[in-house]
Amino acid sequence: MWLFLLATPVQVFGGWSFYVGAWAALQRRALNMDMLIALGTSVAYLYSVVVVFAPQLLPVDIDERGVYFEVSAVVIAFVLLGKYMEEIIKQRSSAAVRRLLDLQPPTATVIREGQEMTVPAEAVLQGDLVLVRPGEKVPADGVVVEGQSSLDEALITGESLPVSKQPGAELIGGTINGRGLLRFTATRVGAETALAQIIRIVEEAQASSAPVQRLADRVTAWFVPAVVAVAFAAFALWTLAGSFSSGLLAFIAVLVISCPCAQGILIRSGEVLERVERLTTVVFDKTGTLTQGKPALTQVVPMAGQSREQVLQLAASLEHGSEHPLAAALLEAASAEGLALLPARDFQAQVGEGVQAVVQAVVQAVVGDQALWLGNRALARRVVPQLPGTVQHAVQQLETAGNTVMLLGQGEAVLGLLAVADTVRPEARQAVELLQQRRIQVVMLSGDNRTTAEAIAAQVGITEVIAEVRPADKADTIRALQQAGQVVAMVGDGVNDAPALATADIGIAIGSGADVAKEAICCCSATTCAMW
Repeated sequence: MWLFLLATPVQVFGGWSFYVGAWAALQRRALNMDMLIALGTSVAYLYSVVVVFAPQLLPVDIDERGVYFEVSAVVIAFVLLGKYMEEIIKQRSSAAVRRLLDLQPPTATVIREGQEMTVPAEAVLQGDLVLVRPGEKVPADGVVVEGQSSLDEALITGESLPVSKQPGAELIGGTINGRGLLRFTATRVGAETALAQIIRIVEEAQASSAPVQRLADRVTAWFVPAVVAVAFAAFALWTLAGSFSSGLLAFIAVLVISCPCAQGILIRSGEVLERVERLTTVVFDKTGTLTQGKPALTQVVPMAGQSREQVLQLAASLEHGSEHPLAAALLEAASAEGLALLPARDFQAQVGEGVQAVVQAVVQAVVGDQALWLGNRALARRVVPQLPGTVQHAVQQLETAGNTVMLLGQGEAVLGLLAVADTVRPEARQAVELLQQRRIQVVMLSGDNRTTAEAIAAQVGITEVIAEVRPADKADTIRALQQAGQVVAMVGDGVNDAPALATADIGIAIGSGADVAKEAICCCSATTCAMW
């Protein structure tokens, strides 16, 4: 009796959705899983009710009678749980696309007929002259016509360091402007922008079905009528053989056993287990996956009689108060080594090049209040028309190793070099070696420049490198590997990896990654999602 009391609410209220789905399928002259669930659980429940309350109605011996209350309740509960989980994942997939949309600013400042006006970002027209102030997001793709600045493109391209932009340089919508004021001509707007293409690729990958699921969908169309036919056939055969009771029990058993208890339950790693066994290629993103995802000081090369500590102390003092990622790397290194920052004044930022300031210090080769400068090669060449050969050679060696090099100087004297890079994760090389030992091809796919990408790949033992790849092209690269017969796992972090993660046979978003990247691959039908 207690089974009846527990099962009845589940059967009545929980089974209602399956009755509705079955009726809708019948109206379309089709049979679906809702029909099988509704039929199987209803027969099991009603048979059990008769056994409990009116056993005399059944021409079955008492020892053959059984109840199926727990079966009908568990089947309905499991399938409803599956539908609930599926709905959650669908909502999270939709949230991923919404977060991508959030990268686009709501408004843009355009200059039309000589007048600045604020318009919705979607109202920017191709050919419009657009103004981007410091700290603002770029509202559309375009080409710089005036101004200099450095843009944070990490979420879109994977480039770990800000990218300098001058007239003629391309801008990508959704990236974040640095300190400079830029004017650019919009070349791609609306659905043509790189960000819009990323969103489209993610949506297409999420909407597509894996081969196994497409096969299951085709089988379902035949499975349900086949089960019903087998149930009635079993009943008819046993009845013709002279045993109505056995026929009835066979009819119920076929429906109950065939009822898909686990059908519709989304086990996010279930297909991973199936596909990992056939895995042939693992593609790693660079920034934030094989590397830490933020720049750090890797080397200091003192010159002109300076010590390593003096060079780092002066450079950090110049960058005090700056929010630039390279400045943060210097300040963090100086703090870790206990170096006190020196007072500085008359600070000037040279957009895309470096900084200048007067540092109050008394060290060798630093005299009085003469200004110090710290920046890239472009700034160094403006101050020092001809860099010494030893300096050029040292800079080239550091850059070949994948570093971004800053030169520190006073007047025409170069006091030292500071190398900053996105450092490799300590566990990255071991992970690559373990995969290679299992004869799995390992590829590094990056939007970063080739020199930096190849330097990082060499540190972790990867020989096949595909660099300077835009986000949409990352997904194309995955598809090309799949078309060549490879079973591909993509390991990434960040919005720029979302299309490739969603396209791969197995998408792996590491734990420190952007939520949108992880959510983009966690859809119920498009691809497999594994979380590190």
